[in-house]
Amino acid sequence: MQKDKKIIIANWKMNPDSEKEVQVIFSGIKKIASKLLNVQTIVCPPFIYIAKLVDSHKGHRIAFGSQNVFSENKGAFTGMISPNMLKNKGVEYVIIGHSERRALCEDNILVNKKIKSAIKSGLKVILCIGEKERDDHGHYFNFLKKQLLDSLEGVPKNSLHNLFIAYEPIWALSGNSGNKSMSSADVHEITIFIKKILHDQYRVKVMPKILYGGSANPKNAEDLILNGNVDGLLVGKASLDAKKFGEILSIVNKL
Repeated sequence: MQKDKKIIIANWKMNPDSEKEVQVIFSGIKKIASKLLNVQTIVCPPFIYIAKLVDSHKGHRIAFGSQNVFSENKGAFTGMISPNMLKNKGVEYVIIGHSERRALCEDNILVNKKIKSAIKSGLKVILCIGEKERDDHGHYFNFLKKQLLDSLEGVPKNSLHNLFIAYEPIWALSGNSGNKSMSSADVHEITIFIKKILHDQYRVKVMPKILYGGSANPKNAEDLILNGNVDGLLVGKASLDAKKFGEILSIVNKL
């Protein structure tokens, strides 16, 4: 029986500044990713770079995703990008609910609308959840449960195969000052917790894959996958360094 591929996502955020830099980074990633059989590599560049990358490089064992999407498909919404626009351009995945979007007043209600609209358009959704801080009493478990269930309100069971849950503890992200690393044992605990919530809510055999997105890098990738019991990684800062990201891909491919 063939094992499922691990999912490794490059979230470039608002980087890089030029098309030249895009080509340098992507070429380095493509050189490694195109040779790997056990990893699904997904690159999520800024909107402005997506079209050219998809047209030029789709099919090299690399899929493309968007970092955001609007909740409607048509209308007078200046500056927005619709799910249908992304789908028709060849984009397969979309990140929804990232902590940096939530920090800009994107709440669970809007996240939920985006998810349903994206799924309806045929996109695969990477839903991000995560607590800002940890407390000694475990209240963050209640926060995560509410965030997850509110975000998935009304999402049908038959759409779960197109859904990925990316756990990104905000306090452990590399962009935060004084960030702490999260142990694989703690990640494993959250993975089990998320799976239980989804099982209790949906009662289906095929469950969404669980990813981890808290400062993943070449040094901790193997530990997070094996001992954190996750199906993949959502990589931020390290994905802008083709060498580091390539190392992550190669490490995970061997697991």
